[in-house]
Amino acid sequence: MISILSSISILILISFFGGRSAMVSTTAGSMAVLMTAMVATHGVEYLFAATILTGIIQFLMGVFKLGRWMSFVPHSVITGFINSLAILIFISQLRYFENQSWEMYAMVGVTLLMIYIIPKFFKAIPSPLLAVAAMTLLVVFVPGSWQTVGDIAAIDTSAISWFHIPVVPFTLETLWIILPVALSLAVVGYSETLLTQTIIDEMTDSRSDKDKEMRGQGIANTVTGFVGGMAGCALIAESAINVKVGGRGRLSTLVAAIMLLLLVFVLDDILNIIPIAALVGVMLMVCIEVFDWSYIRQIKSKPLAHTFIMVVTTIVMVSTHNLALGVVIGVLMSVLVYAYRSAAQLDVEKEVSDSMSVYRVKGQLFFVSSNTLLDQIDFADSAPKVRLDLSAAHVWDHTARQTLDKIVARLSDKGKEVEVVKPSKQSA
Repeated sequence: MISILSSISILILISFFGGRSAMVSTTAGSMAVLMTAMVATHGVEYLFAATILTGIIQFLMGVFKLGRWMSFVPHSVITGFINSLAILIFISQLRYFENQSWEMYAMVGVTLLMIYIIPKFFKAIPSPLLAVAAMTLLVVFVPGSWQTVGDIAAIDTSAISWFHIPVVPFTLETLWIILPVALSLAVVGYSETLLTQTIIDEMTDSRSDKDKEMRGQGIANTVTGFVGGMAGCALIAESAINVKVGGRGRLSTLVAAIMLLLLVFVLDDILNIIPIAALVGVMLMVCIEVFDWSYIRQIKSKPLAHTFIMVVTTIVMVSTHNLALGVVIGVLMSVLVYAYRSAAQLDVEKEVSDSMSVYRVKGQLFFVSSNTLLDQIDFADSAPKVRLDLSAAHVWDHTARQTLDKIVARLSDKGKEVEVVKPSKQSA
């Protein structure tokens, strides 16, 4: 019930304060995993306190404009993120097929057919909604071994409190208990929200304010902590469904919150008879729509390194169920690839005469490429003068500077007169 209450709260608040319209934010499994150990050890009240702190941290992320860091996530990692989510959603649906009759498979198939066929003739109402409604009516009027929402979980609204101050000691000890969890939740929420925002921007061919979105997420999670809820973030599956069926404005997410509120508190009898097979069919549609099939079709034309990064990112996310870890590993691999390529593009031209040896350096000098320059210098040649021309080079870091100092010192020790043509002012 905490998850449902949190989803309603986050959806309503993000509809007003978020930076990306039509993007659905609710509770997320990737964030729930981070809360489990703390709740088991200290109790659910610490969860509410951690949620409030998570919201404050995320709000500060938006204030200090940390959204710009999402530009460091390359397209190959974003593709891996999308594909791994599609695979994880598909895997999560398989458990509903265990020990089920042929009717379950038939209903899933019919649901999928309706979702894809209805829009060819009628688009006023989203086809997934019509498909679920039709399957629910089938369950009501046709007897069979149907598994419904009510069979899986009972919804109890009697214990809900719309305002709740966490019952925890307001001490430094409490802060040290919730701070690591809140930081982890804030970082995972940041990653998933802004990656989802980037994807929805591409799907809608529009741009949105990532820093405003983080401030909105912060407000939503802070308030949710005070209604006895858990932290959440944007979800790609729900957001993709919303956009695919035509949702573009803030009203779409607000209506989703209101409908969820009505289903839980007013129409709970209807909610309990919705067949699981129909919902599985909708989620399989999400898998099909979210997975980046165009990347797979064009994979032969993609750079091998980018494809490798995408595959590794997907494997890490699927095997660990940790989306943030997959993103971090993918970004680190992309950085290493970029560093290797930049180092390989360093060009050293050498001109030797009896009076002077000239080394013209072109490219990027940094910790990876500096040894390449060092290896190109002939410390044993007979020319009394050496010119090191760095006018076409860019010196990036302290390692490159140390390498240059080492070259000059060794040449000077050989009794040579060294002239250094300085690089750009930025490098200096």
